[in-house]
Amino acid sequence: MKNIVVLISGRGSNMISIAQACLSQCWPARIAAVISNRPQAAGLAAARALGLPVEVEDSAGRTDREAYDADLARRIDAHSPDLVLLAGYMRILTPAFVDRFAGRLLNIHPSLLPSFPGLDTHRRALEAGVKVHGATVHLVTAELDSGPILAQAAVPVMPGDDEDALSARVLEAEHAIYPMAVRWMIDERVEVRGRTVRLRDPGPGETGLLLPRSERA
Repeated sequence: MKNIVVLISGRGSNMISIAQACLSQCWPARIAAVISNRPQAAGLAAARALGLPVEVEDSAGRTDREAYDADLARRIDAHSPDLVLLAGYMRILTPAFVDRFAGRLLNIHPSLLPSFPGLDTHRRALEAGVKVHGATVHLVTAELDSGPILAQAAVPVMPGDDEDALSARVLEAEHAIYPMAVRWMIDERVEVRGRTVRLRDPGPGETGLLLPRSERA
């Protein structure tokens, strides 16, 4: 049984999708803790409702990033984590923290990386006039939103889309690919060679790319 620690800052919808998949698919894993840097994060109540243990490492007023991340890392290590998942965790992690959990630290980003790293991805996608947007699950490295890519989901940008409409469509895709990628990691099916990720013994459709429904084979 492998241990998963999930870090959140807000509503935790990706945490919920992972927890539900873990239960419904009988993963050989458990969510050992959901940790937030914000005591008021709505995802804490959602985690409690799912029967998950919750903790807070409050970042308010913590200006020393290295010291804060060291405290957070010690809290995570208390759960002997096999995976640490960033699920709407709104802090940039220090290199020491990333190194500590290298190879087992995952993030979900709301764009098709390497396009639109950082914040405001939906606004920037609309301003750029792209026809396809999406989400990316990747391993975390010290360089922001630049780690090896495990899975991506593409969604169309529709005429008349605003940020809210596009965000909702991307979020639905996130909820599909993040649990999928986490399960691959739990089952030790992921091989990383430099920036390239390969999946051991891929089954039908296991390409790591989720296309819009109209484009799926």
